[in-house]
Amino acid sequence: MAEDFSKAVDDGLKLSKRIYFGKDRAVAPPKPPPPMARSAKAFLPSAPMVYAVICDPGIVDNPDIPSYQPHVHGRCDPPALIPLQMTAIQMEVDCHHETAFLTVSGTWRLHCIKGSRSCDCRVAIPMGLQGSILGVEVGVPRKSYSTELVVMEDDKGNQNFAPPQNGGFLTPNIFTLTIPQIDGGSNLSIKIRWYQKIVYSNGLFSLDVPFNFPDFVNPAGKKIPKREKIRVNLDAVTGGELLCKTISHPMKQVSRHVGSTAFLYDSDVLSWSKVDFSFSYAVSSSHMTGGVVLESASGHDLDQREMFYMYLSPGDIQCEKVFKKEIIFVIDISGSMLRKLIEDTKYALLAALSKLNRDDSFNIIAFNGETYLFSKSMELASEDAVKRATEWISVNFVAGGGTNISRPLNTAIEMLSDAQNSVPIIFLVTDGTVEDERQICAMVKNRMINGESICPRIYTFGIGLFCNHYFLRTLAMFGRGQYDSAMDVDLIEPRMLTLFDKASSLILANIKVDSLDDLGELEVYPTRIPDLSSEGPLILSGRYRGNFPKTLKVEGILADFSNFVVDMKIQNAKDMPVQRVSARDQIHHLTAQAWFLENKQLEQKVAKLSLQTGFISEYTRMVLLETDHIKKVKESAGTKEASKKSNGQFEAPVQGQRMILLPHLGIGFGNLTATAENTPPGYESKLPEVPEIFKAATNCCETLCSYCCCMCCIQCCARLNNQCATALTQLCIGLGCFGCVTCCSEVCCSGNEG
Repeated sequence: MAEDFSKAVDDGLKLSKRIYFGKDRAVAPPKPPPPMARSAKAFLPSAPMVYAVICDPGIVDNPDIPSYQPHVHGRCDPPALIPLQMTAIQMEVDCHHETAFLTVSGTWRLHCIKGSRSCDCRVAIPMGLQGSILGVEVGVPRKSYSTELVVMEDDKGNQNFAPPQNGGFLTPNIFTLTIPQIDGGSNLSIKIRWYQKIVYSNGLFSLDVPFNFPDFVNPAGKKIPKREKIRVNLDAVTGGELLCKTISHPMKQVSRHVGSTAFLYDSDVLSWSKVDFSFSYAVSSSHMTGGVVLESASGHDLDQREMFYMYLSPGDIQCEKVFKKEIIFVIDISGSMLRKLIEDTKYALLAALSKLNRDDSFNIIAFNGETYLFSKSMELASEDAVKRATEWISVNFVAGGGTNISRPLNTAIEMLSDAQNSVPIIFLVTDGTVEDERQICAMVKNRMINGESICPRIYTFGIGLFCNHYFLRTLAMFGRGQYDSAMDVDLIEPRMLTLFDKASSLILANIKVDSLDDLGELEVYPTRIPDLSSEGPLILSGRYRGNFPKTLKVEGILADFSNFVVDMKIQNAKDMPVQRVSARDQIHHLTAQAWFLENKQLEQKVAKLSLQTGFISEYTRMVLLETDHIKKVKESAGTKEASKKSNGQFEAPVQGQRMILLPHLGIGFGNLTATAENTPPGYESKLPEVPEIFKAATNCCETLCSYCCCMCCIQCCARLNNQCATALTQLCIGLGCFGCVTCCSEVCCSGNEG
């Protein structure tokens, strides 16, 4: 899909050469990059973009200065995409601890369509790490569009819904949305909201936002003003001193308080931003710190319990304070792990082995339908052992066979059952789904509860959309580890190494929070507290009833197995929206619980939380609400009286509106069929495009007429070259003569009979 999208943009840029911008050469549209510099995905959006969807190339022209070019015969199949020129852009970023909420507002002009014609417009929104779309609002003359979430059961049989339209995720981090039939020359005012994760690494919080606009979105004209505005509101929550490290755009500080600050960039520019927006900051602390932020439920909240957000930050921890580890890599080598998947997994595994300390122990289990062990016992991470493991990997990592996760996982747990003076870790990597996932989770849950003082930690990594990510999330939760994924196969190596860095840098284990048992109806996410890593803060959130304790302590075990206590700082939320910040993680944890327990009530709870906070879920669907303001005004006068009910209450009817249902945006619960067939992630099966009219060997004229309308025949004939058209004409004349001869024969026969 990504390559098809890029090819469509390439076709659109070629088609845009028809647009006439006047005699001044200085306002000619910029040229696209030369062919040698392009890749298969060269024209994927690197910033929020809008495209004209061109099916009929004859409508492409300047709406202000018609060029009167010759008519173009034929149609674009698939449609070409012409990038629209952008006339204004501004972005606001609200950062709260490790989450960011982004709002981008811009104006684009449909500069490439005749004023008397219209076309669809496609909005493309690239997002950063773990991005999640929250909403899109579009304003055009006479109409407006906005996205909303609905519960999936509610859209069945609803006559106000149109069939699913183009939209959804082009890639795991690029969301697209199609706005139907916009008149040429119109301005589109668009507001986009999404959520993004702030990365923590080496003591720095970093945020990268796609904000690199290509040259061809600059308006064609010297005198058209261009103004960029970016505002960043930073709330570190921890209350420590904020130290800004790097920033991509020249911003000035406009406010500063303890634990929070704001930056602003506002400038007239000759061309739009050519670099992604990025900044990083640090919170000064020489030791582990923690705190709790409390917030009361709002009046419209369906759950009236109080909310809390708890964090534990690692501070500046030295390498010698990291736990010694015994780690077993459990790697899927089934038939779907072909080519790039198995190769990138190899590279990531070899890089992870090279990062092990000499006093660490390791082993490797490769699995498909069978199980293959590198060694019958744990091996010290010596240079010789790593070399032998490298050779073993090159021989045994060959994709093939089915998928059986239970057997290698049990083997790994048994091998780590007698681990001492270290943290035992299982690092599971898979791209498939198996039938006994709930049984596996139940087994792990029982063994971890009844296990040793430091039971094996389970870190899980999912590749693609065919594996059940909620199974992997549940498995990691029961194993007090963490979960990560690479929905895009190009991100396997970096994401897998990031998760390994977290697993190999544990500084506080067996974490417990006291004084919470007295709270009523307490819920904590995740339910089993993972260990604290020097590669990121530990976040807990939840709800409760009653009075939160005035003092709170968090206990754990350090790398030397001594006890450690952290006094938590408790504060009421001021600028931090606790529910919004914690909603996405809570939705994921609740969805995993609903899957594991097969609990319909939890599914409904997830759906309600999704509707309330705007985060997509497995049990809600996104719709595009279209409002025709002219039709709404005309209908309101005639229907106002009809909307008054017998009970005296006034219920405003939905007038001049329709809902366009978008494809399901959730990741699903795995694909057993694709796993059984060893289908690689990212592969899309396509049915052969063979029309039925070519399958029929008889009665061709009747079949042709039943499948093709006049317009289809005209469009089909418009694509024929001269030689083919001549041959087809001769064939039709021959068939006509044959028909006349047949008719004459029948007349003569009937005459003879008479």
